[in-house]
Amino acid sequence: MNIEAVEQFRSPSSPAGVERRTVSHAEAVARVLAAVDRVRIGGLDVAVLTRADTAELTVSLAMAQRGQGGSCLFFTTVNGQVISECADLNVRDLYRQADIISPDGMSTVWASKLLCPKALPERVATTDAFHDAALLAQERGASFYFLGATEEMNAKAVERAQQLYPGLRIAGRRNGYIKPNEEDAVVEEINAAEPDILWIGMGVPRQQRFVVRHRARLDKVGLVKTCGGLFDFLSGKNTRAPEWMQRNGLEWVYRMALEPRRLFWRYLVSNPHSIWLMATQSGAAETDASEGKASA
Repeated sequence: MNIEAVEQFRSPSSPAGVERRTVSHAEAVARVLAAVDRVRIGGLDVAVLTRADTAELTVSLAMAQRGQGGSCLFFTTVNGQVISECADLNVRDLYRQADIISPDGMSTVWASKLLCPKALPERVATTDAFHDAALLAQERGASFYFLGATEEMNAKAVERAQQLYPGLRIAGRRNGYIKPNEEDAVVEEINAAEPDILWIGMGVPRQQRFVVRHRARLDKVGLVKTCGGLFDFLSGKNTRAPEWMQRNGLEWVYRMALEPRRLFWRYLVSNPHSIWLMATQSGAAETDASEGKASA
């Protein structure tokens, strides 16, 4: 993607900014999203964006949504486990409703280099992307809402975020233990806070189901970003793998060593399954902007 498209969208004085006033807001946003190149990895169309470009797109579009109403934007991520779970077509449909899917696992980057017409430039792990977005949000006045994890970990994640980014606006927070009859009230609570970006960490596919079920009603939210276990890492409960393990796609080994009972069988099954799916369902994306297949 040429990131100038986002910069022009953000600046009302630019030619694209002037044009934006002559078209609907929804069409202007769709044009920016359509400019993002994508490749198909394991059956999902993944955005060909760097971490920096992903942060720019996230914060700029979220802030541009202010006061516009309508459905919030929906950004999510994919890794080997997700690809395996998306063999269930109901789960895959949740992901295909996302506006942007970022590569959270190194396996997706490697698959793109071997099997796709263009390579993903780098891994965009949520635990890194949060900090990229927080730096921009702090500079530009964008607000965050944290939804997910336990009450203790959620509160600690907010506290840590405010320590790291003193100028970051936290519009609100809530733990992720929500009963079905509480969901409407939670949506109202989030809308009342009017966050630019709602970070939702409830695990796959529960968090995606929540977004799809309620995105039309989250009309005071600019953008929803699913974030899995982010709050456990941000709070300090969980630690990241050494950087050399992250670079070599071995973070799953580190996590499994920390939580063998929970993760051993999951990875034993999902890793070979995801490799097979990536080998058989990767290539050019249906929404590849460079091929003129994206629709605004």
